[in-house]
Amino acid sequence: MSTQRRKQREWLVIAAAVLLTATPSFALFGIGDVVFDPTSYASLIQQLTTLRMQYEMVKNNITHFSFKQQWQTTLHRLENVNVANMFGETAGISIALNNNSPSTSATAWKTATVQLNSGASSYLAGQSLGSSRISQLAMVETSDGISPDCLTAVGQYRTNRSENATANSSLVSSQLDASDGSNSEVQQLNLLNASEAQKLSEMQAQGTLQSCLAGQMTVANMERRNAAVEDLNTVVFVQQQRATNDVSAAGEGNTWKTYLP
Repeated sequence: MSTQRRKQREWLVIAAAVLLTATPSFALFGIGDVVFDPTSYASLIQQLTTLRMQYEMVKNNITHFSFKQQWQTTLHRLENVNVANMFGETAGISIALNNNSPSTSATAWKTATVQLNSGASSYLAGQSLGSSRISQLAMVETSDGISPDCLTAVGQYRTNRSENATANSSLVSSQLDASDGSNSEVQQLNLLNASEAQKLSEMQAQGTLQSCLAGQMTVANMERRNAAVEDLNTVVFVQQQRATNDVSAAGEGNTWKTYLP
């Protein structure tokens, strides 16, 4: 049906509605059956104008986009990490970084890091809390707790990214579909809800990675803080020893045995 014929049909429907809803008022040319009420006519014109606007709004709501590919973007796919393993020193690291495996992460981290001497326990037992060696032990233990968890988080993110690729691709295809079945108002709202759900999942995954970064920064700050305190304690110790022990040439008979190695 051509545009002109469709508009003519619409106006015929509107005219019929006017005739059906007209109320008798006064006779024209002495004929009692033909009446005309200017007030009712003005009200009907206003109602028809409102209906016309509503019709145009509904028509625009169901009109779909015929060309959506201009909005299409490419999802960046993460490549698997391949860590070199010359002598077995990084055994399990690649698996931990590419898969969600907490046990592998813990084993791989232990294999790749320096372990405490077997005699460390008896030596550290004699150290007081807050001492240099116990603080170093606390930093090592904190790092050993956080780092494997971060390996797992990275592997989990990569795994989920691959698993979600199909759902993401399906959503993009539906969003860019130009057919009537995917362009109704309800369907478009459903696509928006699906998009928001996928966005929420990605934000939660990013939050896990950010938590790992915060944990790693905590360990790094512990190391820097301990190093700074060690320097300050060394300066204080040296000054105390110099004040207690005479280091001038006249007192060279006394040997300073408590100097730092």
